[in-house]
Amino acid sequence: MKFKRIFIIIFVFFMGSSLLFAEEVKLEKNTELNVYTGMFDFSDDGKRSTLIGFQHQNEELNRDTFLGNLSPVTGGMMTADNAAYLYTGVQAQYKIGNLNFTPSFAPGFYSQGDGKDLGHALEFKSEIQLSLDLPSDSQFGFSYNHLSNASLGDKNPGANSYMFNLLKKF
Repeated sequence: MKFKRIFIIIFVFFMGSSLLFAEEVKLEKNTELNVYTGMFDFSDDGKRSTLIGFQHQNEELNRDTFLGNLSPVTGGMMTADNAAYLYTGVQAQYKIGNLNFTPSFAPGFYSQGDGKDLGHALEFKSEIQLSLDLPSDSQFGFSYNHLSNASLGDKNPGANSYMFNLLKKF
């Protein structure tokens, strides 16, 4: 319950600050907010749980590299079992017409709550996302991610999740 409150407070603060500065940011449209929902650890019948989350990307901080255009991302997700994951990392975006392919990698901190024990507080999220451009600087997408502690803990069961994403540039 404590993590659910923290998640809600962070989300409200984030949305409130976006609305407060919406006029300035809206002119530049350099910030992208990704709100998603889906199934946490869908491959484990015993610990499967619904999840909600958000992710922020600031395109002003992007860099062209030999891997393509990379930009930082920060976000968090929470499951119905009060497990929470807060992360920051990097993503690349490749456009193929109206279709976007977005792989990302983000280390972060995981709190088990009443959910699955992933073996360590430090977890790594590898994700791929496919999204379709919509009008008004929006996208609708589907993503898959895997959380793992890279064997830092005594056990490393991992968790596979899928999400439906709604992305909007501000």
